[in-house]
Amino acid sequence: MTITLRQLTYLTALDTHRHFGRAAAAVFVTQSALSQQIKELELSLGSALVERNKRGVTLTIIGREVASRAIKVLEQVKDIEQLSRFQSSMPIKLNIGLIPTIAPYLLPHVLPILRSNDNGLEFGIREAQTNILLEELSRGQLDAIIIALPSNVENMIETPLMRDNLLLAGAKEPLETLSKKDLIPTQINAEKLLLLDDGHCLSDQAMTACRIIPSARMDLRASSLTTLCRLASEGFGFTLLPELAAASELRASPDLCVHRFVGDQPHRTIGLVRRSISGDSEWLKVLEDAFAKSIKYLKDTILQEKY
Repeated sequence: MTITLRQLTYLTALDTHRHFGRAAAAVFVTQSALSQQIKELELSLGSALVERNKRGVTLTIIGREVASRAIKVLEQVKDIEQLSRFQSSMPIKLNIGLIPTIAPYLLPHVLPILRSNDNGLEFGIREAQTNILLEELSRGQLDAIIIALPSNVENMIETPLMRDNLLLAGAKEPLETLSKKDLIPTQINAEKLLLLDDGHCLSDQAMTACRIIPSARMDLRASSLTTLCRLASEGFGFTLLPELAAASELRASPDLCVHRFVGDQPHRTIGLVRRSISGDSEWLKVLEDAFAKSIKYLKDTILQEKY
């Protein structure tokens, strides 16, 4: 009996969701159809791949290994399909992921560029935290992601796009208590620093810059930069604000003020990440060019603001 791509797709869905019903819903088939294909795959391989129990599904040792290899096979098949569609002038849909501390500030500038080009490409946009985007990229659900580098994941190619300095943001009066001429991150009281919730890489970068021990932080975390900035503008503390987001957040919170650090400023590197097997295809050049143009615009205009 021949192993099919459908069977491999269903197995990877089962590996992700660990539940027959949820896995079936994810691949748009009935639970019985998915279960039947898994049984046929087990017969083909002559080995049990899943253990069924009341709590859900557990993959066997062989099942985990097959699922891991199936992910790579499906990634390569998708790359072949994309290459074929591009060569035959059929529309290609590129699924792009961005982290929440980049998406609202970069997308308004890059999407018009992407849509204005007559390149036959269609785009799907996904906003999520770094670990989720990397997982979906590795599974082939996304074609490229924009995150803070490095990704620290094997078999990925990273293209740096810009350096994004981190600024200190807060209400005017508290900020004035800090010396602007020699302001360094370690001057900030850890208990006054407002950070994003766990899972946002910006929180880790802020803690590293300010040499903060996690237990010393104020127990107040938010899921968006806008929330942090609103709290900071009301005098609840300080936050580290990416320069990319500064102009937008200053417009949204008129009482918010920012100071730039002196010397070696804390920063993050924003870059494009893709799977190494994706190849240097034309769609990648279109994507990189669009982000490069939007970032150049930002550097020439918004990022010229003096803080």
